[in-house]
Amino acid sequence: MQISMRFSPPENSSAPNKPEVKPAVFPGTDAFKELEKLIGLQEVKRTLAEVAAFTLIQEKRKQQQLKADATMLHMVFKGNPGTGKTTVARILGRIFNEIGVLSRGHLVEVERADLVGEYIGHTAMKTREMLKKALGGILFVDEAYTLSQGGDKDFGKEAVAALVKAMEDSRDNLVVILAGYSLEMERFLTSNPGLRSRFPIQIDFGDYDCEELFQIALQIYGQRDYELSSRARWKLRERLAQFARNHHPHSGNARYVRNLVEKSIRLQALRIIDKEPITRRDLVTIEDEDLPEPAMK
Repeated sequence: MQISMRFSPPENSSAPNKPEVKPAVFPGTDAFKELEKLIGLQEVKRTLAEVAAFTLIQEKRKQQQLKADATMLHMVFKGNPGTGKTTVARILGRIFNEIGVLSRGHLVEVERADLVGEYIGHTAMKTREMLKKALGGILFVDEAYTLSQGGDKDFGKEAVAALVKAMEDSRDNLVVILAGYSLEMERFLTSNPGLRSRFPIQIDFGDYDCEELFQIALQIYGQRDYELSSRARWKLRERLAQFARNHHPHSGNARYVRNLVEKSIRLQALRIIDKEPITRRDLVTIEDEDLPEPAMK
C-alpha cells in the first residue's frame, strides 16, 4: 500500500520564490499519516521527506547495480522546548522501520545522566548499555550539549567517543539523534573536530506561532472529546496570542498549550461537579471561565 505526503508552503510564507515541493510517495501508512497530522513543522516534514526518499532511491539504485551513496542518517535536532523534537523522533523511528532502514524502529530517550558515569570505565559501560537498548531504533540524546560542559576531566567526552564509535559500527541498524537548544548545539558541534560531519542532517525546529498553538490546542481537546464554546475559543485565541508575543523562548511552546488544556479540563470538572443533572453537553463543553489566567506558564 502507498500513501503520498504533500507538504504545502505555510500561509504568508516569507519565501514566496521557494520551489514547490512535489509529493513524495512512500510505502506504509500509519507513521507517515501521523507525521502529516502534526501541526506546523512544514520545513521539518520537507526535510524528513527528502531523507526518506533519498534512502529509498539509493536502495533502488543498488537493486539496478548502479552506484549508490551511503546513507548517513544520524541527525541533530535544534530548537526550544516543546517544538516537537521528541515527537518527531518517535515517529521517525517508525518511518525508518516501515521503509526497512531500522529493524525495530523504537525510540530510546536519554540525557547526560544516562550516559556519563562517576569513575573511569563507568561511562563507557553506561553508554554501551543505552546503545544496546537502542539498537534497531533511534537513540535520542536530549540536551546533548551537556556532554561537553564539564571541563577537560569530565567523562562527557568519553560518552561522545563511545557514541561516535557505535554510530560507525552499527550504522546499518542504528540512528543517533542529538537534540537541544540551537545556540548550545552549535557550540557543542564545534567542540569536537569531525563531530559535525558525522551528523549531516541538521533540522531546526522553530517556535510555533499563535495560529499553530491554537490548532494544537483544538487538536488536544478533540482527542479528549472536549469542545470549546464560541466565547471559550475567542478567549483561548487571545490567551495564545498574548503568549506568542510575550513568552520567553524557553518557556514551553506546545508544552504550554498542553498544560493550559489540562488545567482548563480540571477547572471545568470543578465547575460542573455539583451540577444536577450533568448532561452530555456539560461534560464535553469548555466554557471561557474554565480557561486559566495567563499567569500560568
